[in-house]
This record gives sequence, C-alpha cells and structure tokens, in this order.
Amino acid sequence: MKIIVDLENVRIDNYLTDKLNLSRSKVSKMIKDGKILVNGKSVKTSYLVRLNDIIDAEEYVEEEMSLKPEKMDLDIVYEDNDVIVVNKENGVVVHPAVGNKDHTLVNGLIYHSKLSDINGTFRPGIVHRIDAYTTGLLMIAKNNKAHEILAHELEEKKTYRKYIALVWGVIKEDTGTIDAPIGRDINDRKKMSVTDINAKEAVTHFRVIERYKNATLIELQLETGRTHQIRVHMNYIGHPVVNDPVYGKRKIIDNSGQCLHAAELGFSHPTTGEFMKFSSELPECFLKILKEFKDS
Repeated sequence: MKIIVDLENVRIDNYLTDKLNLSRSKVSKMIKDGKILVNGKSVKTSYLVRLNDIIDAEEYVEEEMSLKPEKMDLDIVYEDNDVIVVNKENGVVVHPAVGNKDHTLVNGLIYHSKLSDINGTFRPGIVHRIDAYTTGLLMIAKNNKAHEILAHELEEKKTYRKYIALVWGVIKEDTGTIDAPIGRDINDRKKMSVTDINAKEAVTHFRVIERYKNATLIELQLETGRTHQIRVHMNYIGHPVVNDPVYGKRKIIDNSGQCLHAAELGFSHPTTGEFMKFSSELPECFLKILKEFKDS
C-alpha cells in the first residue's frame, strides 16, 4: 500500500496505526522488519513524518487472514459496470481489519461482484466509509478507473452527502455551519476530537428539521469527510448524537448505535459524467428511538 503523508511531525508508528488499522505494536514490528519504507528507505519507529513523504507498507494482515467472499443480503440501490450504490444496514462494518475479518460489507460485496483494488486487499472498492453503527448510502467502485474518478471528486468536495441525525438538546438556530479542525484525540487514540494538533480541515453544515422536548432532528451536509466528523462536531457544540456510545456523556437508549443515517448521496458517474442522486429512508432502529422523543 502506498500512502502520501498528509500531516507533519507525527511519529510514524502513531501515524500508521490509524492508516493501516493495526495496533501500534504491529506497526512497530513492520517498521523493524523493513516492511515499511519512507521515500524508499527504512526508518526507525521514532521517525517524524513530513508532509508528502511517500510510505510503502506491506499488508501485514495478509499474514493473519485472507479475505473471504460471503453470500449476504445486500440492499443495492443502483449498480452498473462501474459503480454500486449500497444501503448499509445498522451494525455492519464496512471492511475487514485485524480482529474483525468476517461478515463485513466488503465480504458480501466481493461475493457479489469484482471490485477495484486500488485500496489494497482488504478495502476493495471502498471509496468512502461510514461507521458500523451509522446506516445508509455508500458508493462502491467496481474498477480502478471508476475508483480514481470517484475518489478525486470526493477529494475536490464535489460529492453530495446529506445525513439525518437526532441530537441531544434543542438547537435554537435554524441553520448553522461548524468549521473546526479534527484530529486524533491526544488522550484516547481510538477517538477523534476538535483540535489544532495534527488536525485536518473539517466543515459540517446543518439545518433543523424538527425540535422536541430535549432533542432536535437535523439534516447535515458534509463539505469534508473526516473520521467520525458529524459525531465529533455535534458533540463539540454541545449537541451529541443521540445513542452515541463514544461521543457525549449522555444516556444510551439501546445497543443499536448512534442515530445517524446517510440519507442522500450524489456524484457524477465516472463514465458518462451524468450527476446521479440517491436517497434512503430512515431505518427501523432510528425510527424506534425517534418515536420515543416525539411521544415524550
């Protein structure tokens, strides 16, 4: 896997822990075994990455597991020779990683179709991701040319993505924009946070749909696509997503995960250039919790 570094002055073992979805100890072992090169050369685990460094990393997970196709009931919204739009169910992890190699969306997708291989062995076809307990629409590339075009459009902020979320508290403003950089939480590497330390630009726009006694139903549009962006941003302004088990110290209603749904997705078709737009209804797990707030 080839990675072009997008941060400055971060230890390479910390940087790759996130990028490769591996533990720091496994990344350290890869570095020491010469399976990771920076600009064509071996480095120490204490090496501080620099912007635009080129990292070549072997797929460590190939030593521990192989990607197994699985027959799965996929909710396919659209499919042609270049792209698949799938409506992801609640609780489904998008792609395999160490400790979670089976029953992911990718396992089902490779049983269904051939996919692009730009992202390596364990993330075929994946142009963008959503969390396991976020539901809704994803675009999947079936070949490398389509993948490159879709990824470029995403990077250029031309992909349309609208989410629906139920958040704690009553938001007074009808609309708003959260422009706050997101990076790895310095106290908990598994979490993200609004920070100025090794952070990336993150912009989220929201509009109130309906207000309840102690919660607000909102729609959100992403200008950027940072890890956990909506969850982090809404928690940052004091309105964490309802039922989020990680961000915001609020009551957990059930184990179905955060009330966050990727409701609309739009992009230019990689071959025809036609702009295509898709929508997805709120899932039952979301509607069940939403009803409790409407009835209270």
